[in-house]
Amino acid sequence: MTTPPTGQIRDPAAETAWNEPAALVTAMLNPALIATLLSTAADAYTHRQTSGMPWALSFIAAPMALHQGTRSALPASTRTHLSTWISRHPVLWAGFPRRAKVMVAPVRAGLRFALRHNVLELHHDCLKQATQPRTEPPENTETHDILRSARLIGAWMADNETAAIFAGLGVEP
Repeated sequence: MTTPPTGQIRDPAAETAWNEPAALVTAMLNPALIATLLSTAADAYTHRQTSGMPWALSFIAAPMALHQGTRSALPASTRTHLSTWISRHPVLWAGFPRRAKVMVAPVRAGLRFALRHNVLELHHDCLKQATQPRTEPPENTETHDILRSARLIGAWMADNETAAIFAGLGVEP
């Protein structure tokens, strides 16, 4: 932080407010959080498709679960088909390719963290949850919402072809 010009008084409260968005972004892009999110999505996927979640879908699951606007628009269950949901929320998907592109490096870091710390296992290009999380996040927290969304997204993706998911969202693997 730069020093204020001579004669100006520093306001620590203003500095804290300015740094809060950066701290939030850093927390959301934490490799451990992304690893947990991907593990949750892979577990839900594997309950429907025993082969495991194709690793490329990590680059779909993370931007969907971490984006608050997307999380709040998710349906309560997977009864709503993914393609139907996408067509009902065109504004969300207008920005999805950009959000997904920005998330490539953090998702890679999360995948490395998950594989290195035995959170996920890679079997024939598919991810499976290696260990169950030790604790659940407290209810009514953003982390809880992210993981709840990741579970729904993982189950949803298991009901669709990987290529159709990418095409529907306007991105390429």
